[in-house]
Amino acid sequence: MPTDTVGLWLLFFRWGPYALLAVAVAAAIAAATAPLFGGGSGPALTGPLVAAAVLLQLLWGLHTRRTAARRGAAGTPGDRVRLPAAAPGATGYFLLRTALAFVLTWCNPFFAIYACLGYFDAMHLLPRRLGHAGLLVTAVTMAGSQSGGLPPGSPVQWVAFGGLFGLNACLVVVFAHLSEKEDEKAVERIATIDALALANGRLEQALAENAALQAQLLLQAREAGIADERRRLAAEIHDTIAQGLTGIVTQLQAAQATSGPEAAEVHLRRAADLARHSLGEARRSVQNLSPAALEHDTLPDALRKTVADWAERTGVRTRFTVTGTELPLHEEVAATLLRIAQEALSNAARHSGAARAGVTLSYMDDEITLDVRDDGRGFDPGAGPGRTGPGGRFGGGFGLDGMRARAVRLAGSVTVEAAPGEGTAISARVPLALP
Repeated sequence: MPTDTVGLWLLFFRWGPYALLAVAVAAAIAAATAPLFGGGSGPALTGPLVAAAVLLQLLWGLHTRRTAARRGAAGTPGDRVRLPAAAPGATGYFLLRTALAFVLTWCNPFFAIYACLGYFDAMHLLPRRLGHAGLLVTAVTMAGSQSGGLPPGSPVQWVAFGGLFGLNACLVVVFAHLSEKEDEKAVERIATIDALALANGRLEQALAENAALQAQLLLQAREAGIADERRRLAAEIHDTIAQGLTGIVTQLQAAQATSGPEAAEVHLRRAADLARHSLGEARRSVQNLSPAALEHDTLPDALRKTVADWAERTGVRTRFTVTGTELPLHEEVAATLLRIAQEALSNAARHSGAARAGVTLSYMDDEITLDVRDDGRGFDPGAGPGRTGPGGRFGGGFGLDGMRARAVRLAGSVTVEAAPGEGTAISARVPLALP
């Protein structure tokens, strides 16, 4: 029920009884027209009855306002769009008012103007099981007035009274049914409004939770990005500065152990070259650039040169092989495989004591693999840090974890096959990503 309609009904229920009673009295119907109708009791009785009706209405208005004030604090959103529930004592008020209206109409038929209030609020004031009875009682009063007054004074008036009562009763039943249907629709609308309000509240709560979740995800993404960048820098430092320093130390140690000045000069020159190369790689890593070896060469050419330089420095006989059809690679894939090869060769030089090694780059349908093998002393891949076998290869170091982390970043993998005294084979597999 629209709010403005509810307001009009509330005004009618509050002031309508006074207005209708005033119309009956102001028209002087109760006194001036009494001789025109049979059975009237005259103004001697109507005066006190009118006063009683006014007093009853004043007391009821005060009672309903107090009840509404108490209910207001506990009201629901739907209360703003429906008529307020009848206050306690509504049945007694309706019965007393209807009795006064009936007696007044008995005194003068024009007081049916006041009695017709029962048509408007019987279903509102009375319980559902008594609502139709209240309407029928009001219909009796209205039929008596319409037939010429109560009680009917002739057979014709009795017939008129019966017909008018039947007509009023039928109209009462029809309109009461329509009113009930309208009330049911109003209740359904109110339930829908309450459900929508509840759904809106849940939606707002879900939006707030989603906003909090989004903020949490952004924070986690930022932390993951920071952690990933730290891992990248750690791997770059390990693959450039750490390996370069290791090579420099090895060349300096070899120069010190050499008795001839020419051989020492060779080792010192190699140490200087390694220092310059490592410095360049460190700068490129800070700038997140690809390795210098890939700046002008493809991955196979860069690996071929890397293997040749490593074999020259270590004196290990090494063979490099490429299988499959060479394809241009995404720079991240090429850089990852080159770094893994450098790390694997560096570990072989430090720990394996190998006499021979082999590096194979294989182009397949949907992936590219890099295999680095040596015939050195090997190690136990399943042993923990510090228990990896002769030479302590990968024992607590960053090398193998760094290779795996690089491959995983590209949705690839690194596997190790090794055993003490049987050499080592490292295989890296990454998806074949074209530029």
